[in-house]
Amino acid sequence: MLNNDRLLVQILLLALLGACLWVLAPFVSALFWAAVLAFASWPLMRLLSNLLHGRESTAAGLLTAGWMLLVALPLVWLGSNLAQHVRDATELVKDVQVQGLPPPPDWLPQIPLVGERLVRAWHSIDAQGAAFFASLKPYMGQAGNWILARSAQLGGGVLELVLSLVLVFFFYRDGPRMALFVERGLERLIGDRAEHYLELVAGTVQRVVNGVIGTAAAQALLALIGFWIAGVPGALVLAIATFALSLIPMGPPLVWVPVTAWLAWHGDYGYAVFLGIWGMFIISGVDNVLKPYLISRGGNLPLVVVLLGVFGGILAFGFMGLFLGPTLLAVAYSLISDWIGHGQPAQVVVTSTEVEKEREGRSS
Repeated sequence: MLNNDRLLVQILLLALLGACLWVLAPFVSALFWAAVLAFASWPLMRLLSNLLHGRESTAAGLLTAGWMLLVALPLVWLGSNLAQHVRDATELVKDVQVQGLPPPPDWLPQIPLVGERLVRAWHSIDAQGAAFFASLKPYMGQAGNWILARSAQLGGGVLELVLSLVLVFFFYRDGPRMALFVERGLERLIGDRAEHYLELVAGTVQRVVNGVIGTAAAQALLALIGFWIAGVPGALVLAIATFALSLIPMGPPLVWVPVTAWLAWHGDYGYAVFLGIWGMFIISGVDNVLKPYLISRGGNLPLVVVLLGVFGGILAFGFMGLFLGPTLLAVAYSLISDWIGHGQPAQVVVTSTEVEKEREGRSS
């Protein structure tokens, strides 16, 4: 017979858990990124705590302040440069309206089939500059609304990032207690296999972090090589910006595409074409090859599971899916493997000879 008191307590606990999740729902993304950052940099926390003779709160505060400086300064630099580029683009449009377009490049008429048409279109736009820009006004309004919406999203992302950097302090300070709490909860839920699945999740997240950081470093190095070859000023700073933006999907084109346009505007058409090809197939292309390889390296997951986890996770959950996708598939793959590998109990087969011997023994 069901214990009504126990059932009532379970229902109340589920309702309390649902209410807690409802309260924390607006902060799920910030909590997730704070947990990932704390886990990925936990060796630094342990080293700093040992240097400070076990003062965990001080170590957590210093490490959080370091992350604030490391992340805030590049964001301020990128924001100021973006504002400067917006002003430059506005002045460029005004100059084109007043002075017209520069002469078409020498290589433009040499393009097969469409070269002459492009030159005529170039001269037509130059001759009808005012009318052309007047026809673009409705589209420019739509583009302005799109930029405004993206700016609002970017501002929300910055606020979420700042909140994550604040929350990471508590993950640093209370990390061991949180880990023990999760481990004991899983032991009550799934028994002795809790430690195995915790190690599986930890290993998957660590490999994803290594894959993201390693791919960002490779893209920054390749971007630096391309900028040096093209003779772009400030190549090192642009490479650092490429590293920072490589941590988000489709981030590197935000660096090499404007640089390519800048080269073309200054008449370096050969280097502009080179950098465009280098950026599309080398800088951005390496992400699709190197990241899945680094994530799958050192684990027992098939590469196809990792690929589906990375790309499917991004499509399903956004940037968080880069970590959630492989982790979910890794746990599911391990659970299914354990279930399939769990053999059926062996059946005892009794032969007729053994039955006869048993009867003889009983009769004697």
